[in-house]
Amino acid sequence: MIGDILPEQVAAVEARNDPPFVELFPAEREVIARAVEKRRREFETVRHCARVALARLGVPAAPILPGERGAPQWPTGIVGSMTHCSGYRAAAVARAEHMITVGVDAEPDEPLPDGVLEMVTLPSERGWLAELSASHPVARWDRLLFSAKESVYKAWFPLARRWLGFEDAELTVDPDAGTFTAKLLVPGPVVDGRPVDGFAGRWLVRDGLIVTAIAVPVDRP
Repeated sequence: MIGDILPEQVAAVEARNDPPFVELFPAEREVIARAVEKRRREFETVRHCARVALARLGVPAAPILPGERGAPQWPTGIVGSMTHCSGYRAAAVARAEHMITVGVDAEPDEPLPDGVLEMVTLPSERGWLAELSASHPVARWDRLLFSAKESVYKAWFPLARRWLGFEDAELTVDPDAGTFTAKLLVPGPVVDGRPVDGFAGRWLVRDGLIVTAIAVPVDRP
């Protein structure tokens, strides 16, 4: 599912069920030594997905530990992202020679909890959300926007190494093309001498899930 909205240079692996046993490295086991079972299963399965994806790139298995603000620490020369929600886990990785950054997110195709919409959206976004909900009732657009902003953050953080709030990016969605754009409202990082002022991504709704993805190629304009 997530692979359908990522370029071919990105290896993506997903799981709908948790394997009965996942081999972890000692350092990974230490991270979840005191975790509740739900957290442990998420941690294990998403790393299983990540290692299968890395193997497709010819990268040997290695610990994938959470780093600053929980961002996964990938092997040298690799960029990637992981996500999990109820009934779904996925990882997407690429070689840094092909992709500058990758961000993916998955959410249930359900409305956001009460009170969350105002916390994660700008007034301009709430305007088009209302319009799409009336004209294109094919997805829970509030949840899709939330997912897209999560993907934006996951793509942003490895480049900027600083926080990006929900109010710091303004999103627009194309309901027909299955794409979204994010305009940064704060100064972005400079990559290869060029400032990053936004991101473009894709989305998909299927089987009760919403997935969003951003993959920025090295030869971006």
